[in-house]
Amino acid sequence: MSTVLSAAFGAWVGAGVVNRMSRPAIQFAMGIALFIAGCVFAATNLHLMPGGGLAYTLTGWRLAVAVAANFVLGALMSVGIGLYAPCMILVTLLGLHPLAAFPIMMGSCGLVQPTAGLQFFRSGRFGFGTSIALAVGSIPGVLLAYYVVKQLPLTWLRWLVVLVVIYAACTMLRSFWLSRMPPLAAAEPAK
Repeated sequence: MSTVLSAAFGAWVGAGVVNRMSRPAIQFAMGIALFIAGCVFAATNLHLMPGGGLAYTLTGWRLAVAVAANFVLGALMSVGIGLYAPCMILVTLLGLHPLAAFPIMMGSCGLVQPTAGLQFFRSGRFGFGTSIALAVGSIPGVLLAYYVVKQLPLTWLRWLVVLVVIYAACTMLRSFWLSRMPPLAAAEPAK
């Protein structure tokens, strides 16, 4: 419960910070965070990092680390970084069994999204059109996941996630760098 609540509090604080950030700063933060997440997930796929423990509870310093890190993950959710996969990676690296991680991930996401959304709505930086498009697009997305994605071998699915995350990171970082470049001067007319 403490990890879930810390993620919601992180989302509240994070949304307040993101509301004051410029678009290039958000793009840079998203790009770096996605790149790190992609590298961690790739290392897990290559068995360079542990992919899950055996414990069904976290106590002591492991619980403290999970609470603090889930606060940060909740805040990053406001930048557009998903919480679900990084949270699973976090708690399994701390020794939690993947089945025990599921309620933490679901509870965190269930509280983080409305908490951050309320902050953005109050500030006027809420994209109604984008929200409606995501809601409508989620219907065929769920059907695609249910009938197609679940048929993929788990290894392929894990590497597909890595590719998507790295592509998104590169896109965000490219947008950031392009926003920092001076505009091209108008070509002088030929004499």
